[in-house]
Amino acid sequence: MAADPEDLRLALALADRADAITMAAFRRTDLVVETKADRTPVSEADREVERAVRAALSSAHPGDRVIGEEYGDSGPTSGSTRRWIIDPIDGTKNFVRRIPVWATLVALEEGGEVTIGVVSAPALGRRWWAGEGLGAFAGPPGGEGAAIRVSKVRDLADAHVSGSDLRAWEARGGPSGFLHLAAECFWDRNLGDFWSHMLVAEGACDIGLDPVVSLWDLAALKVIVEEAGGRFTDLSGVARPDGGSAVSSNGLLHERTLGLLSGAGGTR
Repeated sequence: MAADPEDLRLALALADRADAITMAAFRRTDLVVETKADRTPVSEADREVERAVRAALSSAHPGDRVIGEEYGDSGPTSGSTRRWIIDPIDGTKNFVRRIPVWATLVALEEGGEVTIGVVSAPALGRRWWAGEGLGAFAGPPGGEGAAIRVSKVRDLADAHVSGSDLRAWEARGGPSGFLHLAAECFWDRNLGDFWSHMLVAEGACDIGLDPVVSLWDLAALKVIVEEAGGRFTDLSGVARPDGGSAVSSNGLLHERTLGLLSGAGGTR
């Protein structure tokens, strides 16, 4: 399904609103931070951003559903084929420690397919966005963007891979698959969260990994990587944002990556 440019403009405007809130709160010494039941942090900025985005969407598209990390699923219970997917601050652990690697993620799903994605990282001075059939772009928040494409690296020996912390792999049977992949690659880093996948989209990295993630962590990333010419799947190789894991690549390295992560070795 081709994306509507008006929906993309709205998503970018939502990111502008979110950036204003997050940048005002970032590095505040009196920021209120709580620990959720899953032992992850949530700040008052996370909640404020999601409330602001939900209010804007309620005004612009009252018939659309909204799902977000902090306030769950809301909107019409029937008849709607559109759902906005919001992560107010992806990388809250970084945000509350004053590390600038965090972003607001906004996506639109239509008929079960993600058609719009925006990832805005104002503390990095960088934003990525895409619409299905419209291409993928990156540039400064609120500024003009340039088209982005994945790399053309064909051999893992030349590849840069960005993964997650090793403890996260315990939920997937341990880190041995990741360690085998890293040993095959030229360079491995843990840049984390959204950033690994956005670097894949713009060709700076070749493989991005997340072993345990949620829908709101992935929806915006998937369409951006794919519109940049890459592949985005879960660890089983299914192209979906709700599979609980993520593998992004330039496409040329995808099958080999999946094979090594699964312990099967893959094909070159």
